[in-house]
Amino acid sequence: MRIIVHGQQAFGKAVLEALLDRGDDVIAVYCAPEKEGRPDDAIKTAALERNIPVIQPKSFKDPEAWAECEALKPDLCVMAYVLLFVPEEFLHIPTHGTIQYHPSLLPLHRGPSSINWPIIMGSKKTGLSIFWPDKGLDTGPILLQKEVEIGEDDTLGSIYFDKLFPMGVDAMLESVDLVRDGNAPSIVQDESKKTYESWCKTENVEVDWSKPVEETHNLIRGANPQPGAWTKSNDVVVQIFDCVKGRTVDGEPGVITAITGDGVTVAANGGSIVLGRVRPAGDKKISAGDWVENAGLSVGSKLG
Repeated sequence: MRIIVHGQQAFGKAVLEALLDRGDDVIAVYCAPEKEGRPDDAIKTAALERNIPVIQPKSFKDPEAWAECEALKPDLCVMAYVLLFVPEEFLHIPTHGTIQYHPSLLPLHRGPSSINWPIIMGSKKTGLSIFWPDKGLDTGPILLQKEVEIGEDDTLGSIYFDKLFPMGVDAMLESVDLVRDGNAPSIVQDESKKTYESWCKTENVEVDWSKPVEETHNLIRGANPQPGAWTKSNDVVVQIFDCVKGRTVDGEPGVITAITGDGVTVAANGGSIVLGRVRPAGDKKISAGDWVENAGLSVGSKLG
């Protein structure tokens, strides 16, 4: 098949390279236009190194972009991490249409932060979907899905980089093969089970130490490394990254109850959180122990 790859950043690059390394006929790469002062996207660099044409429309709603794609005579478009809206007129140009990667078990967690929210909400599993995009947001029929467990100490970073990223590349290749062989499913999503969450932003991830310790632990894990859960110490914001859930309950929520070589223990509702790595405002990531020493905090100091 004549394949066009539409994507960006590391995941788009990985899908492109995986297709090329196994001999697929990638005839062009689509990616977002550069932002002023920013380097070329990784997928663009990889495509140019392989002498593959790169096309960067400002909008996929422009009929000129449709005509340019039609001239390529593509059989399949593979969308690997795309943020620009792509209308149906473009999606249906390839002979076999377009398939897209989404890092959740659709119809659950439609939207742009679909890895953060299952962790924050305390889910024990998540996964990925390869689907046939349509005019809605993550609403098209499912081609295939893969599940992964969310472990007790998994974070946004570990779920994506260790699980959904490599599994997603393999799932894209599997999906291309299913399309090529004429065996690709198209299973309509169950709208009665749909959920949608918007971007997980800084304002969504302030730690409320009075919440149950499980919720606090999930919030910190689901925002690690982006956007970074945060609290305040003497009105100074500090982001919290690596942490573990403790069992001790020996202080008012938000109070530092212990400072050891293993971290800084903060009381929560029904337990405690042991902070391992933090980032004070305007600083780099440092150990929680260094942070409390630099900030002049001690056992009994209160956060939040």
